[in-house]
Amino acid sequence: MQKRNYSVILGLPALMVFLIFLVMPSFRDNRAGDTRKVVLYCSVDQSIAEPIIARFEDAFGIKVLARFDTEASKTVGLVQRIRAESPQPVADVFWSSEVFHTIRLAREGLLAPFYEWHTRYWPRAFRDRDRLWYGFALRVRVIAYNSDRVSADEAPRSLEDLLDAKWKGRLVMARPEFGTTGGDVASWFVHYGKDRAEEILRSLKANDIRLVDGNSTAVRMVATGQADVCMTDTDDVFAAKRNGWPVEMNRLDQGGDGALAIPNTAAIINGAPHSSEASVLMNFLLSAGLEEMLVKSDSHNYPIHPSVIRKSISYEVGKTLAIGYEDVADNLSVAIATAAEILH
Repeated sequence: MQKRNYSVILGLPALMVFLIFLVMPSFRDNRAGDTRKVVLYCSVDQSIAEPIIARFEDAFGIKVLARFDTEASKTVGLVQRIRAESPQPVADVFWSSEVFHTIRLAREGLLAPFYEWHTRYWPRAFRDRDRLWYGFALRVRVIAYNSDRVSADEAPRSLEDLLDAKWKGRLVMARPEFGTTGGDVASWFVHYGKDRAEEILRSLKANDIRLVDGNSTAVRMVATGQADVCMTDTDDVFAAKRNGWPVEMNRLDQGGDGALAIPNTAAIINGAPHSSEASVLMNFLLSAGLEEMLVKSDSHNYPIHPSVIRKSISYEVGKTLAIGYEDVADNLSVAIATAAEILH
């Protein structure tokens, strides 16, 4: 996949923008009175997803049977379940908080193509070439720090800064086996190359970085003074600030080339038992209205729909790493195994 800068991708030509939003589906259809159901596997935080699911149910009259995952096994548990159920699928739609495992499911033939006229101009960086998944509502990898213990001037602003010996014993990170941390580590292998990525991991080990179960746990440890700095995602920092915790953030810049941006993804499971309801839910998940709800939620995702971007200038994605998600997915297994070997 060709490398590209997401800030450029989001600036679609005016005609394309017009066409996208002229044809985007509304939240309602003429089947709202039907008593139907759809099974959704969702790795988005339950507190964020449930009000959105309720909006869908109210609008369409379709009952959503949602299964969520735990913080410790975020995304991976649901992915494993989809694989195990593939001979007789239970889920209809997979709404993931990341893209890398979705790519792997697509490669394994476990996702079905989805194409509607409003998806024709979906940015290439945020969709599968065969339209097996679509990305939207970004989060960005960041460095969170305790603002009572670390000043804004002192706070690290890049991955390289975290390798400084002054942070020894002060760092914490979610285990790379689960969630977005694995994708972040895999992006180091893509951006820096294998040798430098391994060197970075060894330097983090030398700085006594501690591994915990999930990004939210890492941020909580920073907020409570059990650590001073952690690597996490923007949504976990926004949640901490909502709670009044002393947590601030800088982008997790990689060598001056930007931070990794990670989209939500939505896909229909191959062999979905409720295929027509799955299509209705997919249209909802890919709508500008859904993305606007995520921007306004506690996670404050960064939008890709131009109409939502114009309304959300207080949440600008900033400079993001220009690497392909397919390339990161290619390196995911090696990156996770290498991180486990070096860091544990």
